Amino acid sequence: MTRFSKSPSLDDVEVIAREAFATLPAHFRDLCDGLIFHVEEFPSDEVLTTMNAESEFDLLGLFQGVGLPFRSNDDIAPMPNMIWLYRRPILDYWAENDETLEHVVTHVLVHEIGHHFGLSDDDMEAIEATVP
Repeated sequence: MTRFSKSPSLDDVEVIAREAFATLPAHFRDLCDGLIFHVEEFPSDEVLTTMNAESEFDLLGLFQGVGLPFRSNDDIAPMPNMIWLYRRPILDYWAENDETLEHVVTHVLVHEIGHHFGLSDDDMEAIEATVP
Protein backbone atom coordinates (compact mmCIF):
# COMPACT_ATOMS: atom_id res chain seq x y z
CA MET A 1 0.00 0.00 0.00
CA THR A 2 1.30 3.44 -0.90
CA ARG A 3 1.91 5.61 2.13
CA PHE A 4 1.51 9.06 0.60
CA SER A 5 -1.39 11.45 0.87
CA LYS A 6 0.37 14.02 -1.34
CA SER A 7 2.88 13.87 -4.14
CA PRO A 8 6.10 12.22 -2.92
CA SER A 9 9.23 14.37 -2.87
CA LEU A 10 12.58 13.56 -4.46
CA ASP A 11 13.73 12.26 -1.06
CA ASP A 12 10.61 10.09 -0.71
CA VAL A 13 11.26 8.45 -4.09
CA GLU A 14 14.89 7.82 -3.11
CA VAL A 15 13.77 6.12 0.12
CA ILE A 16 11.34 3.93 -1.84
CA ALA A 17 14.14 3.03 -4.27
CA ARG A 18 16.55 2.07 -1.48
CA GLU A 19 13.88 -0.05 0.22
CA ALA A 20 12.95 -1.70 -3.09
CA PHE A 21 16.58 -2.43 -3.95
CA ALA A 22 17.09 -4.06 -0.53
CA THR A 23 14.28 -6.54 -1.30
CA LEU A 24 15.81 -7.75 -4.58
CA PRO A 25 17.66 -11.08 -4.66
CA ALA A 26 21.25 -10.83 -3.40
CA HIS A 27 22.76 -12.20 -6.61
CA PHE A 28 21.01 -9.44 -8.55
CA ARG A 29 22.06 -6.69 -6.10
CA ASP A 30 25.65 -7.98 -6.24
CA LEU A 31 25.80 -7.06 -9.93
CA CYS A 32 25.64 -3.43 -8.82
CA ASP A 33 28.18 -3.33 -6.04
CA GLY A 34 28.16 0.16 -4.51
CA LEU A 35 25.09 1.30 -6.44
CA ILE A 36 24.24 4.98 -5.97
CA PHE A 37 20.70 6.30 -6.39
CA HIS A 38 19.99 9.71 -7.89
CA VAL A 39 16.47 11.08 -8.12
CA GLU A 40 15.81 14.02 -10.40
CA GLU A 41 12.60 15.66 -11.53
CA PHE A 42 13.28 14.85 -15.21
CA PRO A 43 16.10 13.46 -17.35
CA SER A 44 18.60 16.02 -18.56
CA ASP A 45 18.41 17.30 -22.14
CA GLU A 46 21.61 15.36 -22.86
CA VAL A 47 20.04 12.09 -21.66
CA LEU A 48 16.86 12.75 -23.62
CA THR A 49 18.89 13.33 -26.78
CA THR A 50 21.13 10.29 -26.22
CA MET A 51 18.13 8.04 -25.60
CA ASN A 52 16.16 9.52 -28.54
CA ALA A 53 13.27 10.35 -26.21
CA GLU A 54 10.39 12.31 -27.70
CA SER A 55 9.29 13.78 -24.37
CA GLU A 56 10.74 14.37 -20.93
CA PHE A 57 8.08 11.90 -19.69
CA ASP A 58 9.39 9.04 -21.87
CA LEU A 59 12.10 7.89 -19.44
CA LEU A 60 11.32 6.68 -15.93
CA GLY A 61 14.90 5.79 -15.09
CA LEU A 62 18.42 5.11 -16.33
CA PHE A 63 21.27 2.82 -15.28
CA GLN A 64 24.84 4.04 -15.73
CA GLY A 65 27.84 1.96 -14.85
CA VAL A 66 29.69 -1.30 -15.27
CA GLY A 67 28.52 -4.32 -13.31
CA LEU A 68 30.79 -6.80 -11.60
CA PRO A 69 30.69 -9.39 -14.42
CA PHE A 70 31.96 -6.77 -16.88
CA ARG A 71 34.70 -5.20 -14.77
CA SER A 72 38.33 -5.82 -15.53
CA ASN A 73 41.38 -5.65 -13.31
CA ASP A 74 42.78 -3.33 -15.97
CA ASP A 75 40.01 -0.77 -15.33
CA ILE A 76 41.28 2.50 -13.94
CA ALA A 77 39.12 3.44 -10.94
CA PRO A 78 35.70 2.80 -12.51
CA MET A 79 32.89 5.19 -11.70
CA PRO A 80 30.28 3.77 -9.32
CA ASN A 81 27.13 2.23 -10.73
CA MET A 82 24.26 4.69 -10.66
CA ILE A 83 20.51 4.47 -11.06
CA TRP A 84 18.76 7.65 -12.08
CA LEU A 85 15.07 7.78 -11.23
CA TYR A 86 12.98 10.52 -12.77
CA ARG A 87 10.34 11.56 -10.28
CA ARG A 88 7.82 13.37 -12.48
CA PRO A 89 7.65 10.67 -15.21
CA ILE A 90 7.36 7.99 -12.49
CA LEU A 91 4.56 9.89 -10.76
CA ASP A 92 2.82 10.45 -14.10
CA TYR A 93 2.97 6.72 -14.87
CA TRP A 94 1.80 5.89 -11.33
CA ALA A 95 -1.20 8.25 -11.63
CA GLU A 96 -2.29 6.59 -14.88
CA ASN A 97 -1.97 2.96 -13.75
CA ASP A 98 -3.42 0.76 -11.06
CA GLU A 99 -0.12 -0.04 -9.32
CA THR A 100 1.45 1.12 -6.08
CA LEU A 101 4.27 3.62 -6.26
CA GLU A 102 6.54 1.04 -4.62
CA HIS A 103 5.74 -1.45 -7.39
CA VAL A 104 6.45 1.13 -10.11
CA VAL A 105 9.81 2.09 -8.56
CA THR A 106 10.78 -1.58 -8.10
CA HIS A 107 9.87 -2.27 -11.72
CA VAL A 108 12.00 0.65 -12.93
CA LEU A 109 14.97 -0.48 -10.82
CA VAL A 110 14.82 -4.08 -12.03
CA HIS A 111 14.44 -3.07 -15.64
CA GLU A 112 17.19 -0.46 -15.64
CA ILE A 113 19.66 -2.87 -14.06
CA GLY A 114 18.37 -5.81 -16.11
CA HIS A 115 18.62 -4.08 -19.47
CA HIS A 116 22.14 -2.99 -18.66
CA PHE A 117 23.16 -6.60 -18.04
CA GLY A 118 21.27 -7.96 -21.01
CA LEU A 119 18.61 -9.84 -19.06
CA SER A 120 15.50 -10.89 -20.91
CA ASP A 121 12.05 -9.61 -19.98
CA ASP A 122 11.32 -13.11 -18.61
CA ASP A 123 14.43 -12.93 -16.39
CA MET A 124 13.37 -9.54 -15.08
CA GLU A 125 9.80 -10.72 -14.45
CA ALA A 126 11.20 -13.66 -12.46
CA ILE A 127 13.27 -11.29 -10.34
CA GLU A 128 10.29 -9.00 -9.74
CA ALA A 129 8.20 -12.02 -8.74
CA THR A 130 10.56 -12.65 -5.81
CA VAL A 131 9.92 -9.20 -4.30
CA PRO A 132 7.48 -9.29 -1.38
